[in-house]
Amino acid sequence: MLPSVIMENSDAILSLLPTRLKEARRAKGLSIEAVAKLSGVSRSMVSQIERGVSSPTISTLWNLTKALKVDFAGLLEDDLQSRVEVIRSNDVPEIENHGNGCLIRIISPPEDAGRHEVYELRFRQNGKLDSPPHAKGVREHLTVIEGDLIVTSGEYVEKLKTGDTARYPADVAHKIEADGPTRAILVVNCV
Repeated sequence: MLPSVIMENSDAILSLLPTRLKEARRAKGLSIEAVAKLSGVSRSMVSQIERGVSSPTISTLWNLTKALKVDFAGLLEDDLQSRVEVIRSNDVPEIENHGNGCLIRIISPPEDAGRHEVYELRFRQNGKLDSPPHAKGVREHLTVIEGDLIVTSGEYVEKLKTGDTARYPADVAHKIEADGPTRAILVVNCV
């Protein structure tokens, strides 16, 4: 029995099939003729299927997937990795009660937490984000999108303007301060 996703999206899946079969064949380093010999499907039929000229029967498709040693259902399933995942502005998660006059929006996916984190920072007039040291080896990369910021990492202080990027250790006390309304992107590279 075919997986339900195949039954529901048969037209879309069939349009992907020629490309998927050709990619699987090329990934194995096989010619159309070699696939024909391995599968028992004629060379002309393999060629027609790959060009999208002919739709294979289930048994033909089964023979091709066995010859190519690819998963039958996986070959037909809609590729979820190729879809664009959208999180609308109002749905972007925010960190509250951290900083003064600073809105922190989490841009990176939740599974990246603790490894590679990306935040949008929005500062109001005199906004400040004062952070204690993070784990040893953690670094931050701060890019100013609009406005000016002052970055302090340990005893070092730098003033940033629109378009500037600062990279600094975050395993020491550090802070980001805004003179006026400012937007920035903060990337935290964890160890």
